Amino acid sequence: MRAVIVGAVESTRIALQTIAATPGWTVAALVTLPPDLAGRHSDFADLGGEAARTGTRVIHAADSNAPAVTAEIARLAPDHVFVIGWSQICRPAFLAAAGHRVIGYHPAPLPRLRGRAALPWTILLVEPITAGTLFWIDEGTDTGPILAQHFLHVGAEESVGSLYARQLDVLAALLREALPALAAGDPPRRAQDEQYASWAARRLPGDGAIDWRQPAADIARLVRAVGRPYPGAQTGARGEPLTLWAAQAGDGSRHRAAIPGQVVTVGDGRFQVRCGDGGLLTVEEWQSASMRPPALHSRLGLAA
Repeated sequence: MRAVIVGAVESTRIALQTIAATPGWTVAALVTLPPDLAGRHSDFADLGGEAARTGTRVIHAADSNAPAVTAEIARLAPDHVFVIGWSQICRPAFLAAAGHRVIGYHPAPLPRLRGRAALPWTILLVEPITAGTLFWIDEGTDTGPILAQHFLHVGAEESVGSLYARQLDVLAALLREALPALAAGDPPRRAQDEQYASWAARRLPGDGAIDWRQPAADIARLVRAVGRPYPGAQTGARGEPLTLWAAQAGDGSRHRAAIPGQVVTVGDGRFQVRCGDGGLLTVEEWQSASMRPPALHSRLGLAA
């Protein structure tokens, strides 16, 4: 069985490793971004080393639907194309070149949360259960029949980093389950139930901006939802951007006389900020150009 993989993030690496290690399968080519376009994905992974280790030819492309790419996929005539960790929709010419045997991975319980930024939205929406889903790509957005799906619980204090790592494990397990069925020629194709469909909108780095008028628990959830490998939650201090990577919400009753966004304690590499509901956000990991903590009693904000 010959596979072509399209992608440029850590999940693509997992797919490449898993498929290349599966008996009876070879990876004919990897379509991935050139390094100078790494900024397109906040979790970009340079897969050149992994491709060399697995003997996989690399095709650098900014657009997987470009005629040169679709022509090369048609020439390679793979049994299946795996589009995993790639933000572009597969257009009709791409699907036709792949013989409509195109498989994607979505880190959500399809048909729920089709679309973009599924991991951050899972945390922001306080989803108690999520899933990883292998599905057959059609001309819609994450609408094709399901090949394999595995559900998992989301912890109350789950971070996007921990959920990201768990999804990589799910992807590897699902591929190991699905590859033999694909090779046997009778893989599942379970139609998605449209009555349960929902859609997730794209998120940009600016969507991680902190509004200190919000409750402490909501701000802590935002920090968990946009942390590594994503750009982090954003505010400002000392006239420079300040990125928050880890924080905990707590009681602020001892600091009632403070303005939302005002720093009420500083020490031991941490600081506490009054939030809109009177609660405190304890910032445990943060980053700025100067790496100086904000001043006691200063007020944080993007214009600070």
